[in-house]
Amino acid sequence: MNDITLTESSGNVFLDLGFPPAEAEVMRLRAEVMIRMEQHLRAQGWTQAEAARHLGVTQPRISRLLQGKWEDFSLDMLLTLAARAGLHPSLKLAA
Repeated sequence: MNDITLTESSGNVFLDLGFPPAEAEVMRLRAEVMIRMEQHLRAQGWTQAEAARHLGVTQPRISRLLQGKWEDFSLDMLLTLAARAGLHPSLKLAA
């Protein structure tokens, strides 16, 4: 039992899982946008069908979004959906 080693997180679970830094950052951004989109859609009180109509996609696509299937969505598509939902996505680069 005393053989347990704890390692502090980098703040990016994908980096901690061993993904290359650039890929891990894109995955982190996709996950963050998906979480915000889920929160926004639920706050609107829309059914999946209503959300699909508002965002111009199919209901199964909304279902995959709400299930957190991040591998089904590019960052570009997620930002497009966020804008269609009335959110104001922005990108800030830091050195």
